[in-house]
Amino acid sequence: MPSQSTESVMNRFVEFINTGNEDLAREVISADAVFHAPSHPEPLRGPDGYLEVIGMMRSAFPDVRWTLEETVTEGDTVAARFTMRGTHDGEFFGIPASGNKISVQAMNFYYLADGRIVGERGQPDLLGVMQQIGALPAP
Repeated sequence: MPSQSTESVMNRFVEFINTGNEDLAREVISADAVFHAPSHPEPLRGPDGYLEVIGMMRSAFPDVRWTLEETVTEGDTVAARFTMRGTHDGEFFGIPASGNKISVQAMNFYYLADGRIVGERGQPDLLGVMQQIGALPAP
């Protein structure tokens, strides 16, 4: 996949995660995509699986925004570093809303084919989130 189309896919993906737009999800994510999220013991599948994760995040952080800070592309694999920001206004992993603002990093690998995302392995800074919402002591 040429880097221009890879960049386009990633830009559309960021638009999707920041809006939760279902049509955009189906445009950018393959129906048989597999996502490995630390929040779920089993892989999630397709646009609906990703929408489930987005829904979970939006219920805890209604104003959540992801900023794509940098990417490194090799063939059809994209390593991406994001900053996630939001306000803890809903329950998150059993922790009631604190009203605290968060800002954490995530490192994700995306696998692309035919102009769509077919897989992801994500590593968000959940320790940082838990510290910033007051669930764990900060260092």
